[in-house]
Amino acid sequence: MAREIYADRARLALFAIETGWNSLVARTLAHPWFPWRATAVPLPSRLLFAPHELRTGDPARAGEFYAGRYSFAGKLVLTDGASPFEMVPPSPEWARELYSFGWLRHLQAAASPIARAHARALVGDWIGMRGHRLPQASSPEVAARRVASWLTQAPLILQDADPGFHRRFIRSLTAQVRYIKSVGPSAPDGRARLACALTLSLASLCMADQTRLMRAAQKRLIDELDRQVLGDGGHVSRNPGMLIEVLLDLLPLRQSYAARHVPPPPALLNAIDRMMPMLRFFRHVDGAFALFNGMGPTPADVLATVLAYDDARGRPVSNAPYSGYQRMEAGATVVIADTGAPPPLPLSLEAHAGCLSFELSAGRHRIVVNCGLPAAGREEWRGVARQTAAHSTVVVEDSSSCRFLSVGPLTRLCGAPVLGGPADLHVDRSERGGADVLRASHDGYAKRFGVVHQRSWRLSADGMRLDGEDLFRVAQGEEFSTDQPGRYALRFHLHPSVEPSRASDGQTVILRLPDGDDWAFTAPDSAVVIEESIFLGSNAGPRRTEQLVITGNARQTPRVEWTFVQLRALRG
Repeated sequence: MAREIYADRARLALFAIETGWNSLVARTLAHPWFPWRATAVPLPSRLLFAPHELRTGDPARAGEFYAGRYSFAGKLVLTDGASPFEMVPPSPEWARELYSFGWLRHLQAAASPIARAHARALVGDWIGMRGHRLPQASSPEVAARRVASWLTQAPLILQDADPGFHRRFIRSLTAQVRYIKSVGPSAPDGRARLACALTLSLASLCMADQTRLMRAAQKRLIDELDRQVLGDGGHVSRNPGMLIEVLLDLLPLRQSYAARHVPPPPALLNAIDRMMPMLRFFRHVDGAFALFNGMGPTPADVLATVLAYDDARGRPVSNAPYSGYQRMEAGATVVIADTGAPPPLPLSLEAHAGCLSFELSAGRHRIVVNCGLPAAGREEWRGVARQTAAHSTVVVEDSSSCRFLSVGPLTRLCGAPVLGGPADLHVDRSERGGADVLRASHDGYAKRFGVVHQRSWRLSADGMRLDGEDLFRVAQGEEFSTDQPGRYALRFHLHPSVEPSRASDGQTVILRLPDGDDWAFTAPDSAVVIEESIFLGSNAGPRRTEQLVITGNARQTPRVEWTFVQLRALRG
């Protein structure tokens, strides 16, 4: 245990040093005296075209902005006629959304002279007050998002603009592209670094006279895509939601290459081809994504837009070994399971301790879920949502299978990465009598409590029965003793639309679904308790729900069997 603590401290120290250094680099490069402005990005003579915007716009939001109501990340600011950039941000998340300028799409959706004039005035405010110097504004990811938004909405901003504004806009845009080119390699790993590479490529295509930048940007893009998009199409962060976010940027970039009649790099096309099937991998029949590792409410509108670009529309794969997920599907039933280790420390800021958790859906109704990550503005729930207890898996000694940095001064600098977790995982898929069988194990509790957790799922060929087994083995090098700690709780969180109730036998739990096609849950020789839970993966905010819980001791009752079965199968 002491060796584990020292290893955690060493890795955390290296991460803190790297994070601090990268932050210092970003602040230094953002300083007006720093000569990054001389970076080889010439001032373009003009913009050649505007990329396509895939994120949907809401014209009603444009009216709110015109009235001085700016609502981002769950916070509302009333400007009373002042520029929103002069206001004190109510939260860092609010500031990042404002400074990213993604909201320009709502003004574009309004398609009115007033909206165009308002967009131009707001961009003019930003340029005039040198907004890139504001706190949060020089974040590499925020800067990249801002440039991408300006490029995409350039027709909105520049229509009816006078020559002076046009020149100021081009100068500011070019300066920000130079900044992204300089700061990109030191941006935080994952989402931010990829955003910089994507935006740099987009700018090199949209701005005239950028032959050298196009070559450099393409190399960075290839490097990041090869590193961050895994062989099965998942993202290295293991967050399913990243697939949607990355594709929302990759697809317009592919179109931009076509608009310039420039062959796109094969790495770009290959990444899109790998990621598209993974969108279907994580989807339940109702269209929602499974709630693993930072996934929150599913943005149905943009997901539908992205899926419209999927030409293959094939059946999703069942095995995603690089991403660490498995999918079982039979009849109208879908099971999606987390069978992977946590991502590398720099990419684990949103990762969850949900190893061997699963979600179950039947038809258009989800039955078993994870709690999910809350929508923006619900920061108090984020730490809770990452714990193992917020997942449909086993919790040992009320502890998570991963260890998080959760307290101390380093959290302000580094966030809350995963310091350690399951490292030795085994996954096996087979078929028995027409049924799909999945077996997986992890050692996330081995060093602390001396037990290895193994879980098995068996989905019948008709999809009407899911048999499960949780087995606790003594970890290698440990001795079996009933006196050692090993209390466990099997948790099956239910979707809010499911109503559990006791059957007449007192043991079976009936799970009533909205369409009346009910299921039952049984666990022979185990007491099943119905407890309160909370569902965070809803656009409407946290919702009360319930969970099925089975408790025991891993050294006294090392095996638990359980079954979800459709009532029609029992009656038939």
